[in-house]
Amino acid sequence: MKWNDTEDIVCLLEELYPEQDIFALRFTELRDMVIALPGFSDDGGCNEGVLEAIQMCWASEREEE
Repeated sequence: MKWNDTEDIVCLLEELYPEQDIFALRFTELRDMVIALPGFSDDGGCNEGVLEAIQMCWASEREEE
């Protein structure tokens, strides 16, 4: 899994952290959570835009439930 696999990342984050207040997370915390996900193997860096996209997709995913 790489940084651009937003939907896969979001599915795992929601599975592992269903009670997490998504918008209370600092981007550094979100980055660390993503890096720790099983199957995540991207050695490239990410930027604020990537993390914001993950955050917004995660929030949208939760709203759909």
